[in-house]
Amino acid sequence: MEKHFTVTGFVVHEGKTLLLWHPLMQGWAPPGGHIEPNEDPQEAVLREIREETGIEVCPMPSDQSLGIEYPRELPAPVAVLLENSFEPGERHQHIDFLYLCALLGEPPALPDDDSHLTWVDEDQLRRSEPLSLGDGRSAAIAEDVRLLALRAIARSRESGG
Repeated sequence: MEKHFTVTGFVVHEGKTLLLWHPLMQGWAPPGGHIEPNEDPQEAVLREIREETGIEVCPMPSDQSLGIEYPRELPAPVAVLLENSFEPGERHQHIDFLYLCALLGEPPALPDDDSHLTWVDEDQLRRSEPLSLGDGRSAAIAEDVRLLALRAIARSRESGG
């Protein structure tokens, strides 16, 4: 089966993580997408978050760093997942590099449109509370997203974020 490289960024700010409603998946997910040609995973996750949310972030430092100057060391993802794609067309899988990211500056106001962006706190995630879509519907957060979001919040707290 064909495989594509993708990135996902869990954005954390003040004990909350940012999720968006993904219409193809029919579920809540952090921002992310395909790695473009000549782009490394870090560049891709920063671009995808900016494109999908309009906010600027930086990857949280990894405790796996070698501490070398050359060759340049890229931030290690918190996980790498193999997932079936929800995209229309020929079936393929995503090799998804997951990053934990910190918000740079204050969070901008979320749009009042149908983008369905929302900040989710640790209590909501622990209760597995469905999130409102704003039109009378709500949807649960997938277990993998919920667990990774909790990990992102904990990691941010540990690093003083």
